[in-house]
Amino acid sequence: MLHNRRLFLGSAAATVATAALSACTSYGGFSLTEAVRRLLQLSANRAFDRLLQPDGFWDDQVARLALPDMIGGGRGDVLSRILTGPLFKDRLAHAFNRVASRAARNAAPAVTEAVRGIGIRNALALLHGRPDEATTYLRGEMAGRLIDVMLPEFGDAIYTASDPLIGEVMGALTGVNTANLVNDLAQKADDAIWRSIGREEAAIKADPRSTNDPVLIGALSVR
Repeated sequence: MLHNRRLFLGSAAATVATAALSACTSYGGFSLTEAVRRLLQLSANRAFDRLLQPDGFWDDQVARLALPDMIGGGRGDVLSRILTGPLFKDRLAHAFNRVASRAARNAAPAVTEAVRGIGIRNALALLHGRPDEATTYLRGEMAGRLIDVMLPEFGDAIYTASDPLIGEVMGALTGVNTANLVNDLAQKADDAIWRSIGREEAAIKADPRSTNDPVLIGALSVR
């Protein structure tokens, strides 16, 4: 009888553990893993809808790229002071931001691909952690992939002077490592994209009903 009781208790414990595990992956007939994917994809879609516009980065205070430091006033020479003066600085920064909008066209499908294949370890934590918890997790999983896919567009702008204004500046500047400049711009665009996606995630979590998605509405109501 003692042996049977132990078997019963062990079986009961296993049943409880299995139920608890199931609760972490599904609730009310929907998958929390699927909910995280929908949350990330919708956040990304909303962010890229704005950023892919010709002035998407420039018009968005969250996403706008600052003028690269290696071109900015930190150089201390006369040419830099001219290039970053009030009549020129905004035009130049605007030009780089327009390049970022073109570069983001390659970033959007990379994010979609990552969302589809991402492994979700703790769906509840991603849904109910920090406002941008899922975005932060996805960024970590992608490990700089967006920088890699955006480098060619920034490289084209710098090396081939596809934008006349940027070409004029690069022709005038000396002592600037162009490879570092391209990488700096891609990193700035990467930061801007993730800030934008995180902002959208926070907005969805704050008002899930605005999505009209029953899976998101249900999942974001689970506590």
